[in-house]
Amino acid sequence: MFALFNKSPALRVVAQAAVASNSVSSEASANAALHKAVRAIGTEASNVGREAAEVRGTLEEAHVASGRQVSALNELAAQVKDIARAQNGIGDISAKSLAAVDRARVAVQAVGTEVGGIVGSLRQVSSAADTITQIALQTRLVAFNASVEAKRAGEAGRGFGVVADAVKDLAAKVEQTSKQILSTVAELDARIAALSREIHMQEDAGKQGAFQRALGDVQDGVQSIASAAEQSRTITAALNSQMGNMESEVKQTGRSLSSAVQRSETFLKVSEHLTELVATAGVETEDTPFIEAAMEAAGQLQKLLEHAVRTDTISMADLFDEAYLPMANTQPKQHTSRFMVIADRLFPQVQERVLGMNAKVVFCIAADRNGYIATHNKLYCNPQRGDLAWDTAHSRYRRIFNDRTGLGSARNTRPFLLQTYRRDMGGGSFVVMKEVAAPITVNGKHWGGLRLAFKF
Repeated sequence: MFALFNKSPALRVVAQAAVASNSVSSEASANAALHKAVRAIGTEASNVGREAAEVRGTLEEAHVASGRQVSALNELAAQVKDIARAQNGIGDISAKSLAAVDRARVAVQAVGTEVGGIVGSLRQVSSAADTITQIALQTRLVAFNASVEAKRAGEAGRGFGVVADAVKDLAAKVEQTSKQILSTVAELDARIAALSREIHMQEDAGKQGAFQRALGDVQDGVQSIASAAEQSRTITAALNSQMGNMESEVKQTGRSLSSAVQRSETFLKVSEHLTELVATAGVETEDTPFIEAAMEAAGQLQKLLEHAVRTDTISMADLFDEAYLPMANTQPKQHTSRFMVIADRLFPQVQERVLGMNAKVVFCIAADRNGYIATHNKLYCNPQRGDLAWDTAHSRYRRIFNDRTGLGSARNTRPFLLQTYRRDMGGGSFVVMKEVAAPITVNGKHWGGLRLAFKF
């Protein structure tokens, strides 16, 4: 057969053409298989990115919750320490109160001793008064006898009789006064004796006087307070120790979560990088239309801004203004800038057109390099109402979004940047989205980026 080919040039040409045709067919088949494989890699990378974004978002929430727990534990620990200090104060006051009661008992006992002395003195007074009464009685008898004798003496004893009568009257008064003294002393003696019984300590607790019982009740009450404070102080010390352990564990959990977030960030970046590599390999993927739309929109905004500068509609200094001024009574905080007026006039024509290109598009906005959004899509350019949840979701213009995704898109200078992240939709609802960003430059200076977010 080979001899036949050598002898016939025509057959040799046909054979060579057949071999070439088979080679082209094999190359085309290989290219198709390669494109299919690259697209499959892109799809898998996108799916991995979606899962990584979910995991990262969950880890971030757990990390934030862990931080709140640490703060709450710190506040609780501070309160427990305040309670411990208050209990120490109660213990100190209780100890001082017990000491004061003991001093009162000693003082009362001393008073009881003095009262005993007073009783003795009163009894001496009573004895003296009784003696005076006896003397007065005898004096009256003597005076009575003298008066009788004076009357017998007649005229000679008249003066003596007058004296005798006066002495008799005086003795009667002395006797009456002495009896009053005795009566008063007896009454005082009874009262002081009663007082002495009240304030004297008795070995038999059941025989204690009211005053001593009152002091005993006070002492028992203060002792109960001191015991309760001591018990509470012990419990608080144990609680403080347990809280210290809990705080250490929560902080360790926070550090572990922080490390996990960083690792998930690396994982997410790898998936995003794979998705970008597939997109730049010239292979059509589901992300290609959005990447092309973002790059085209960024180019249009670049032309509009350069024309505005060229026609002196705005200066470069005002266009690159970073002195954002907070707007009063806004929460979330909104800011004004010197280029927001030109943004309101130029950006919507591009942003709204791209927003309507596909039902998957969530937003299309231009952010300066610090993440400041002067003009959002019209759907989100609503004045704030004072309702934080509503304002956060529906009043998104004039705000600075300096989160990981926002700053990544705003500061990207590569032809495009593809990111995957989980967006908080409010009310505990989240959605995982992709975002492609293309840089916007004005007269060769990087101004910011065009952010195009779309659903999976």
